[in-house]
Order: sequence, then C-alpha cells, then structure tokens
Amino acid sequence: MSSDSSHHRAGIIADTAYRQYEKRLLKEVLQNRAPEHVAIIMDGNRRFARELGLGPEEGHKEGRNKLEEMLNWAMEVGVKILTVYAFSSENLNRTEEEIDELMKLFEESFYRAAEDERVHRHQIQIRVLGMVEILPEKVRKAIKQAEDRTKGYDRYHLNLAIAYSGREEIIQAIREIAGRVKSGKIEVGQIDEKMFSQHLYTKEFPDPDLILRTSGEVRVSNFLLWQLAYSELYFVDVCWPGFRKIDFLRAIRSYQQRARRYGK
Repeated sequence: MSSDSSHHRAGIIADTAYRQYEKRLLKEVLQNRAPEHVAIIMDGNRRFARELGLGPEEGHKEGRNKLEEMLNWAMEVGVKILTVYAFSSENLNRTEEEIDELMKLFEESFYRAAEDERVHRHQIQIRVLGMVEILPEKVRKAIKQAEDRTKGYDRYHLNLAIAYSGREEIIQAIREIAGRVKSGKIEVGQIDEKMFSQHLYTKEFPDPDLILRTSGEVRVSNFLLWQLAYSELYFVDVCWPGFRKIDFLRAIRSYQQRARRYGK
C-alpha cells in the first residue's frame, strides 16, 4: 500500500473516531442542565493566522466564522445567552491598518447578522456592550441595524462586547449612581449589589454561569469583572478559530460536573 493511501485511510479512521466521540459527548451533555449564560473570551485570532502564514485580517475573518458556528453549538445544548468579548477598548492601540480591517469586518458582520435567516428563525436578539460611541460612524450604523432588526426577540441573546472595558463599565456605573445621590433621587444607604448591577451593560441578564477563554492564556483580561464573581472559569489551549465542537462540549461537561458537585 502506498504511503498516500495509508495516510488517507488513517485520516478517515481519525475522522470517524472524532465524530463518534463528539456524538457521545453531546449525548452526555444533553442529559444534564446547560448553563443559561456562557461568556467567551475569543482569543488567538492573530496567532492562528501567524501560524498559517496569513495576515491578521484573515485570522479575524476565521474568528468571525467560528462565532457563527459556535452560535449553533450553544443553541443545540440549550445555552440561552452568549456574551462574547470581540474587541476590548485596549485593542484600539493596535496598528491603524489592523483596526481599519477589523472595523470593516464589524460593519459587514452586523449588516450580515441583520439579514441572517437563522437569526430571525431562532429569534436571536443581538446587542452590543461597550463604548459604542467611540466606534466609527459606519460601524455604529451597522450595529444599530442589527439591534433594531432583532430587538423584539427574546428566545436567545447574543451579546458582543466591543470597545469594552470591565473597569470602565464599573466606573460608568459609579458615576451614574453618584449623579443620582447628588440630585437627591437616592440616598447613599440605598446603594447595594442589586442597584449597582442595574447600572451595568448587562443589567437585563443574569451573571454568566461559565466563562470560557481560548488560546491558553489564564486570565480574564478586564472582561465582566463585576459579573464573574461566581462564574465557573474554563481555559482551553486552542486559538479561537481552531476551537472545535468537542472543545465546547468538554467545557459544558466540566461546568455540569462542577455544578453537580457544588450542589451537594
């Protein structure tokens, strides 16, 4: 047998084994309660592109495609709210060329999402969390289109954190509450966790049950700092565009195992 055909045969066997394992994992995950709210730090687009000898914009495109795929996996296991860290306010320090490419990709992606048949069929509400006002007008228009077209939906929620900073979100909440105290609308003694949460971008959502980060970095990078107080954290050493369904299912299974243990 030639080495080519033996390689081909080995590939088919590996592929079949992978699909069987994925099926078994999915079955196991579906037998237990899924986390309602999953938040993802999508890290590693640029490294993924670099390892393949591509430019950063190709990595970001692959990252966008992976998110579209991920949405299907999340709905399949029963996750109702998906919050993803797409672009931090610190990312604005990148090269002008890379930021321009990213903004073009955001603009295109939001217009695409506004018309996506799947978004309307599953009634997915799209929301952007962050300092939208600092984004280019073209991007703001595209975001508005996607948000307006989906604002009546509430079966699933896709939140995209763009120009986002967890510390800035907290400072903004403090400013708003301080303004209410100053104008005599509330007294200092009335400020509690519940009131504070009502001044965050995520005020309409429960805190994330699970926070997942790709690319092998083990830190939360200024993401949902207030909201993650009791979230389960899961880190996986795979760049975001290379993240597979089995990686996702393992993260959900890990959450389910922890949730069961802590419930005892």
